[in-house]
Amino acid sequence: MSATPPVPWETPGPLTGPIGVPLVDLLDRVLSTGVVISGDLVIAIADVPLVRLSLHALLSSVSERVPAPWSDSGPL
Repeated sequence: MSATPPVPWETPGPLTGPIGVPLVDLLDRVLSTGVVISGDLVIAIADVPLVRLSLHALLSSVSERVPAPWSDSGPL
């Protein structure tokens, strides 16, 4: 089973194959370099903020070849 190569964005003719980067390659790149997700959610009534939720997450893969920065099992 051979994979068809991605079609470049500047193709003058009709598109016949996948466009861009395959999802597996995108996830591999994101997990190898890491990504930070941040967001804020504010629930307000009549312009009076009642609840504020902040989200800060770091997604990255773990490698056994890279030693942990802690001498024991970790900060937890």
